[in-house]
Amino acid sequence: MGLRREARELALQMLYALDANPSSGVQGTFQTFREEQAETSGRVREFAEGLVQGVMGRRDEIDEAIKARSKNWSLARMPRVDLNVMRLAAYELMFRPDIPKKVSINEAIEIARRFGDKESPAFVNGILDEIEACAKTELTSEEQ
Repeated sequence: MGLRREARELALQMLYALDANPSSGVQGTFQTFREEQAETSGRVREFAEGLVQGVMGRRDEIDEAIKARSKNWSLARMPRVDLNVMRLAAYELMFRPDIPKKVSINEAIEIARRFGDKESPAFVNGILDEIEACAKTELTSEEQ
């Protein structure tokens, strides 16, 4: 498994933990994961923590983008794994131009396949494809 895939999976676990126990806070969650996963390389942890900070710092915008594209699904009804996989990928799609968009989507689909249920990959892919299409449109209109 590649460094970034491992980091994304760790970030997913951190976001899930924050959903389950928001009072622990981002720094508290980081500390818990550092203690519990001491064998994780510094590069993996650094990338994962950067993703989590990015998601949490832009969570309202990310959640709005997901909500706007999820027909008949409120965020509260979405499986927590799927929602957090989409948050990670949407953060990359919307705010990390250094990461190829197709990579973000493909990684999210694979992570959803591993951690979600049998419906997760298709659901995640559908929402992220729409976010990517919207991001492309916004980019094109900004360039004009």
